[in-house]
Formats: sequence, structure tokens, C-alpha cells
Amino acid sequence: MKTYNIYGIDEFKKTIGNNSRLLGIDPGSKNIGFAICDENKKVATPLKVIQKTKFQILLVEINQIIKENHIKGIIIGNPINMDGSLGKSSQSTYDFANNLSKNITIPIALWDERLSSEASFKITKELGTNVTDRVKKLDKNAAAFILQGAIDYLSN
Repeated sequence: MKTYNIYGIDEFKKTIGNNSRLLGIDPGSKNIGFAICDENKKVATPLKVIQKTKFQILLVEINQIIKENHIKGIIIGNPINMDGSLGKSSQSTYDFANNLSKNITIPIALWDERLSSEASFKITKELGTNVTDRVKKLDKNAAAFILQGAIDYLSN
């Protein structure tokens, strides 16, 4: 599955090397959540949510995050259906990843994000966060959940 600089997760691991900070992206239909990890790839931290807008505006934002945080690779959450099939949301994610790969040179990998939004919502519920606050932070927390799953895999 190599298109431009989009890699399978194992090839991605070889390409990014050690001591590399990663950017996690949860591309939703209305908002896009971002998370980053430390260079040892131990902990994913929610970063921000931006409203989905024109791709060029989003690209400027992503490039700024990459530059400011010395990002060496991108993990994009791929919403595969529960039965493992690829639906409209997954196709939209592939399109987003392809557009991104044409404009950004660092390695990109897609990561199965089934249940990431639900999981991040439950975690914040357990932390005692109110519903309004949880909904506001859902996308960046989902991005952190996706990134954490990927870095846990990459560490093993």
C-alpha cells in the first residue's frame, strides 16, 4: 500500500527510526483532532482540534505543527467498519491521506481506529469530565487514543 509516502505500519516503523515524534490525526467530518507523542514514542498527548475547512488551510496548520514539534511521521486514524470492511468514512480517510502525501514529505501510516471516539469518550467520563467538555475535546482525545495505539504497536 505505498502511495507517495504512505506506508504500512511495519514499513513506517523502519522509515521513521528511533527518537522521532509523531503526529496523530483523527480526521472527522466536522473537526480534525491532533495529538503528538514524545520522541521515545511512549505517551500520546492530545494537542488541538481544528474545524474542517479547505484543504490548503488545513495543510498550513499541519505544516506548522510538524515544524514546531519536530514531527517525523504521521499516523492517521482509519475508520474501518466493525466487520473489517472499508466504508465511506474509510475511503474519505484514504483520500485525505493521499492529498496529504502529495504535499508533505514525512512518512504517513493509517491506523485502524475502530472504537477510538467511544473509548476516548468513556475515558474522559471516568475522569469525571462533564459531557459538554468531553464533546469539545473528543476529537483531540480520539487522536491521542489512535496515536497511543500505534506507538504501543511500534514499541513492540
